[in-house]
Amino acid sequence: MKARLPKGMGGGPSNMQGMIKQAQKMQEDMAALQEELNAREYDVKVGGGAVSIKINGKLEVGSIDIDPDIVDPDDVETLSDILVAGFNEAIKKVNSTNSEEMEKITGNLNVPGIPGLF
Repeated sequence: MKARLPKGMGGGPSNMQGMIKQAQKMQEDMAALQEELNAREYDVKVGGGAVSIKINGKLEVGSIDIDPDIVDPDDVETLSDILVAGFNEAIKKVNSTNSEEMEKITGNLNVPGIPGLF
């Protein structure tokens, strides 16, 4: 006994080809977006604006500007804490932006059983 599926249902060759083309298009879109995201620059200010960190989408620090008024040779620990907070905030901002932009393409696609598909 053969099961009859409604038209357009089932894994016929044209349906599979369409899915493959769609996956390839998504992969191309993701690669183009990743290139754009890597080129983006972010400016993160911490310590009430006393420290400004410029970072790109590849998490490479371009520059750090420190207000001389917060540099106290007797309190290097505070400056260190501000820098750590700044780097962490910059990385978080880049990763968050990258995730949000990729979800626009993938629709938060999760394919169980096929790790690393996208």
